[in-house]
Amino acid sequence: MSEQTYLAYDFPLLGAFWTMLWFFLWVMWFVLLFRVVVDIFRDDRLSGWAKAGWLVFCIVLPFLGVFVYVIARGKNMGRREIAQARAQQEEFNAYIKQTAAGGTPSSTDELARLSEIRSRGDITDEEFSRAKELVLSGHGPAERTSSITRPASGR
Repeated sequence: MSEQTYLAYDFPLLGAFWTMLWFFLWVMWFVLLFRVVVDIFRDDRLSGWAKAGWLVFCIVLPFLGVFVYVIARGKNMGRREIAQARAQQEEFNAYIKQTAAGGTPSSTDELARLSEIRSRGDITDEEFSRAKELVLSGHGPAERTSSITRPASGR
């Protein structure tokens, strides 16, 4: 080994291209394999035996199993993924709305509810005016329960 070896001369540009291509295809294969396995578990319409059969097929004969799965059930893979993404987005939006609302109705909601009650004739105009003043002052129906437990301040 007295002779120096230059890696750049031993690994031509086309060899580097083919190595990168094979590495990319290898990574793509694993991505596809994992997506198929996740889709098998995600599909609610498959029975337990069908899921086990597809998994065994994908493990014993991985290339054939994955390609047959993609051909046979590939159309619905995207639909299931979109449905799951929509469900997650709706759950997230519901969580944000619940968190932003703080669990108590806003003064606008309280006023709309009071207006509806008055229009039905359940309360008089005088009761509506008093309730409206309470809501606008920040001591509306939502706060009344907590103000009952507190000692009255000068009233």
